[in-house]
Amino acid sequence: MLMFLSILSMSVLALAVCAAAFSLATGGVRQPESRPERRPVVEPPQFFAAPPARPRPDPQIPLEMLLGDIERHIRLEQAAAEAFLAGPTLDGLHERPERRAN
Repeated sequence: MLMFLSILSMSVLALAVCAAAFSLATGGVRQPESRPERRPVVEPPQFFAAPPARPRPDPQIPLEMLLGDIERHIRLEQAAAEAFLAGPTLDGLHERPERRAN
């Protein structure tokens, strides 16, 4: 028991000495307040750069074509779902969905 108390007291003494040394080393130094630096906004250089082109208006795609693409997509998704629910086979997993839809 005497050995445990002597080790404990020496550890507490060493901790106190280290804490005092640390407080003396850092006591007089204060960190300056950090403020975000204001940087001037600089435009990127345009060396040999042409002025940006104006965007062209999108060509109008016929509504029938868009509806046809959507219907085709829906048919492919339905065929893939039906094939999955029917039970995937090894050959069916490597097939393209367009082949199963027909």
